[in-house]
Amino acid sequence: MGEVPETHSGWTFLTNHARVLAAIAEDPSTRIRDIAARCRLTERAVQKIISDLELGGYLTHTRQGRTNEYRIEPGTILRHPADAGLSVAGLLSLLEQHDAERDTTPQPRRTASARERDSPTDR
Repeated sequence: MGEVPETHSGWTFLTNHARVLAAIAEDPSTRIRDIAARCRLTERAVQKIISDLELGGYLTHTRQGRTNEYRIEPGTILRHPADAGLSVAGLLSLLEQHDAERDTTPQPRRTASARERDSPTDR
């Protein structure tokens, strides 16, 4: 069996359903094992989320040999009333834009004092 991912305590901005959907959008032929690793979930949790997304009409899959090929239904509207009018395509577009900006933004350089503060010392 695979390793159990490190758990996260506290709240996050994105739900696990959104994370799984984003992982599938990035690679429609991705494996459940890879989604689980990326999203820090168990494979069983990912299977349940994919089932939820399929039942909700957000996602379909077809079997391609030993793997699944997923298809996101981009026009499906998000479920929460506060998100009325926002489609899956709109959500994924926002996430993609965020990722693109994060990847091109230079990381701040750490100063010597920050490195000293962050490293353990024998004092």
